[in-house]
Amino acid sequence: MHGMRTSVALLCTAIVATGCAISAHSLGQTKTPHHAYKVVHTDAEWLKLLPHDSFVVLRHAGTEAPFTGKYWNNHQVGTYVCLGCGQELFKSDTKFESGTGWPSFWAPIKKDAVDVSEDDSLGMVRNEVTCSRCGGHLGHVFDDGPQPTGLRYCMNSASLKFIPLKPVK
Repeated sequence: MHGMRTSVALLCTAIVATGCAISAHSLGQTKTPHHAYKVVHTDAEWLKLLPHDSFVVLRHAGTEAPFTGKYWNNHQVGTYVCLGCGQELFKSDTKFESGTGWPSFWAPIKKDAVDVSEDDSLGMVRNEVTCSRCGGHLGHVFDDGPQPTGLRYCMNSASLKFIPLKPVK
């Protein structure tokens, strides 16, 4: 049963990704060299710091199944940060309903908060999005999002932590 769920998740990922290629170069972004990350840990240290599912996604480019992550349907106002290092990545006002089952955003908080590089896994070319501070895998970016950017940063909930906006008193 578990293998079937994994196969269905990979198939859904492939279907969502098909025909939505955009080059990392056209985004003006490249991957930060590993030695330049501000937050660096060994796999053993990451395993102690992260829940297992987050470790698989952030440190080994795993993908959670669609419609299973805790943020795909989150509508609260706040900020999404990297679960690995706490860097601010996305604001809730750039989140949109993509229908894919993963939290989707049309832009990061700032361009240099994320790195984008070519990913040719799963027999297709996509653009992987990683945290520029710790190198954690966040998801992928596609060119089928809403305006003003036309981009869809399709992220894994397991790689994010949501910080709700505190009401002003």
